Amino acid sequence: MRKLLITLATMLAFTGSAHAIVNINTATQAELQTIPSISAARAKAIIEYRTKAGAFRSTDDLLKVDDQLDLRTLRKDVTITGPTRIDKEVKPVAH
Repeated sequence: MRKLLITLATMLAFTGSAHAIVNINTATQAELQTIPSISAARAKAIIEYRTKAGAFRSTDDLLKVDDQLDLRTLRKDVTITGPTRIDKEVKPVAH
């Protein structure tokens, strides 16, 4: 019974939380725009930067695109490796 309650509590803790992990080296503009604080203009700038300069070596390299970005909040949503994983519930943010 205790295991069942723990399992249910864990499942409920994660319901309703939409989360995306976006690979900034491979993401499309629409995928980048699912990240809070990434507007269409910033998404385009990220794609232009990686086209000209090559792949990002760290998430901190986003500051080379826009030094106004708050990396403390972005780090949980971005990666430089692996696939982009976006929950179906997460939609591009119109800025």
